[in-house]
Amino acid sequence: MTKAVVPAAGLGTRFLPATKATPKEMLPVVDKPAIQYVVEEAVSAGLNDVLLITGRSKRSIEDHFDRAYELEEALTAKEDWDKLRLVRESSELATMHYVRQGDPKGLGHAVLCAAQHVGHEPFAVLLGDDLIDPRDPLLTRMIDIRQQFGGSVVALMQVDPEEVAHYGCAAIEATGEDDVVMITDLVEKPAPGTAPSRWIIIGRYVCDPEVFDVLRETLPGRGGEIQLTDALKVLAAKGELRGVLFHGRRFDTGNKLDYLRTLVTFAAERPDLASEFIPWLRKFLEEQQ
Repeated sequence: MTKAVVPAAGLGTRFLPATKATPKEMLPVVDKPAIQYVVEEAVSAGLNDVLLITGRSKRSIEDHFDRAYELEEALTAKEDWDKLRLVRESSELATMHYVRQGDPKGLGHAVLCAAQHVGHEPFAVLLGDDLIDPRDPLLTRMIDIRQQFGGSVVALMQVDPEEVAHYGCAAIEATGEDDVVMITDLVEKPAPGTAPSRWIIIGRYVCDPEVFDVLRETLPGRGGEIQLTDALKVLAAKGELRGVLFHGRRFDTGNKLDYLRTLVTFAAERPDLASEFIPWLRKFLEEQQ
């Protein structure tokens, strides 16, 4: 496996007006756009061919992963080598490709836009709203399971019962591996009290190319969109879908409150910021009481 697909065509309406002219994927987590963390995760798992599914008003994403010659020349003239390294870092991460999702027809349609680029190879899908701590090699484990058993693999995380209704939820069966389950069914945003488990799908998938054939036959579902979950249900019914049970650190940047939590956590763990930021944060919280 060498290819990763990162859907980034959403409108980001939860963060308006900030996302009126700036893609939500480019919102910073401290001093690095969220989407760069996602690409870095793919690269660390050995996937150095990255396809971004973009849309209108997403040009700044492409610019971020391209060279910025004028800026580099200015930093070179100042002999500011540290900032020069940071500027070049994003353009040297991976071989980047881009395709436009003309109409926002859902995550399943976005993944289907990658079919020509991916071809007949297995590939990973990483959603930009979910950041996985680099100390937790979730994607690497998922790729290992795919290589061992074939089929497709999704990441699952356990949440409180009252949260299940906000996610896609999996019906699971144990296997011989403690952190691996067979998925027998998927339910998108189940009604309270009807969920088959507390294990939800988070934004990491390792897909067999067969998923493209299924997506081509998948009718629009919830919200009139082509849902990736509906295609995965078909694979689950055929016994071709496994789940990796993730117990690590995940950060959701898809809504304002969790985005703020992510910022605070990342800042508190930065060696260059923590010594000043944490005492300030403690003092601030004390003053709020």
